[in-house]
Amino acid sequence: MAERSGGLWGYRLVFVALAAAIGFAQLLPLDPGPGRIPGPDVLMLLAFSWVIMRPEYVPVALIAAVFFLADLLFMRPIGLWTALVVLGSEFLRARTLMLRDAPFLVEWMLVAGVVAAVFTANALILALFATTQSGLGLTVIALTATIIAYPLVVILAGRAVGLKKIVPGEVDRLGPVSYTHLTLPTTGIR
Repeated sequence: MAERSGGLWGYRLVFVALAAAIGFAQLLPLDPGPGRIPGPDVLMLLAFSWVIMRPEYVPVALIAAVFFLADLLFMRPIGLWTALVVLGSEFLRARTLMLRDAPFLVEWMLVAGVVAAVFTANALILALFATTQSGLGLTVIALTATIIAYPLVVILAGRAVGLKKIVPGEVDRLGPVSYTHLTLPTTGIR
């Protein structure tokens, strides 16, 4: 059991290190000037891909802490983006068993829907409180870039460090995989 928790903490540290590297890269003064096209939200895609591949490696508290720090660093409204990403990640976490056997295109479309919902909710809440935000065109470009970048993030930030989706009956080096926190609805039919 100690070996399993040690492996879990190792992957959690890798997640935090990847998040820190992404944040550092976004904070670098590489801005070419006016007319810059917004890029994808790689940090959100990292969290979503890891939640789908190995939900036990990224607990909700870790996601909330990482995104709360990102809100502070990127001077976003504190807690709004964090709350939306946590809701999105928990929505995906609840569908991990369904996505386990699904083809990648289904996973990509589900993540695209969650990303669109997060971007839309953020824009609507900021508009509701009359907070300054980027224009609709830039938001749509960022949303599109985020959706298109998902497969690359899955390959680079997930599978490059040895993560992959769990298949039925799989036992990894940490022991049998359990999903005691995930349940599927029962139909009562036997």
